[in-house]
Amino acid sequence: MTRTDATRVLVIGGGIAGAATALGLHKAGHDVTVFEAHPDTAEDIGAFLTLASNGMRALAQLDATDAVTAIGFPLTSLRLLDSQGTEVAHAPLGEATDPALRYRCVRRGELNAALQGEAARRGIPFHHGARLESVTDGPDGITARFADGTSATGDLLVGADGLNSTVRRLITPGVRPTYAGQRVFYGYSATAPGADPTGTITMVRGSGAAVGYAVSPTGETYWFARVGGDPLPAGAPAQRSAALREQLLPLLRSDSTPAAGLVAAADDAITVTNASELPLGATWRSGRILLIGDAAHAASPATGQGASMALEDAVVLAKALRDLPDPESAFAVYERHRRPRVEYNITVSGGISRGSRTPSRPAPVKTPMAPDEALIRQLVWDTTLSAEPPEKY
Repeated sequence: MTRTDATRVLVIGGGIAGAATALGLHKAGHDVTVFEAHPDTAEDIGAFLTLASNGMRALAQLDATDAVTAIGFPLTSLRLLDSQGTEVAHAPLGEATDPALRYRCVRRGELNAALQGEAARRGIPFHHGARLESVTDGPDGITARFADGTSATGDLLVGADGLNSTVRRLITPGVRPTYAGQRVFYGYSATAPGADPTGTITMVRGSGAAVGYAVSPTGETYWFARVGGDPLPAGAPAQRSAALREQLLPLLRSDSTPAAGLVAAADDAITVTNASELPLGATWRSGRILLIGDAAHAASPATGQGASMALEDAVVLAKALRDLPDPESAFAVYERHRRPRVEYNITVSGGISRGSRTPSRPAPVKTPMAPDEALIRQLVWDTTLSAEPPEKY
């Protein structure tokens, strides 16, 4: 089903969404070049993340499973503790019986590097240190100009440059991310709670914070904590400091859970960032330009679906440009398929962050974000993307 009339696509942003999109468009036969503002594989804000089974399914359609399962570790069950440390639930997580589709806990920087490495292996050009300044959509193509004085021209431009997207600012300057009600701390501890087996992610319903953690095969614990309250100052970058430990510990010590001990034992690379989201109904496209991933539909991390949604985006966009007769139709069909699903995630995740839903269930055992049959059919590479999506994914 590969097209013979290769479209020249400029992808702005080489993180998870951008690298995956490059893999998908290249597989569909298009001429793709990626421009990443950071001088290396992109910043590691957020420290680590979980890829859900739906994200792993999308990776499989991009032929990138091996590149990602070479890093991180699988998660096969979810355990829920109350504020006294009592286990109230423990059940399989996602599609745990299929090794290729198991949830996976990975460091963000390693995932960026793995996807970029896979793109390089396939001959997809990556330009690092290319910070976008302006875009001109002309009659013969779209031209991106960068801060170092270079430029590039293509047929289409995909903005995959994340939460603070320059591409989004250029096409919809009034749309900005807003605070979703929580700050999120991330860290690593060399010690692990004795009762927590590898392959389990534990969620703690704390009285002052919602905490999640997972133990790697080497015994290192990856943890996060979501805390309500005032946001970090507007425009401030994510903070990374050992002093953040002292901000978090008083909120955890009133509970009888492993959380306080994990944070007390953490190394100095603790990070805190705002949980942010974009408004529903924001514009995704303008002429030859399309936004994807967090640039289009950033959600609070409470559902743990941001990276997986970006990977789904990559597959659906590649199929749309492969199967529809022209880019305008492809962009429109892509949006019809993706908007209901990703905006549902924004709504659910934001509700959790603001406390209007159960506050410490960032990854419920059964979640509407899990792949259903319609989504599975949509992601299969060798099926044609329909012009009209089903009523619900």
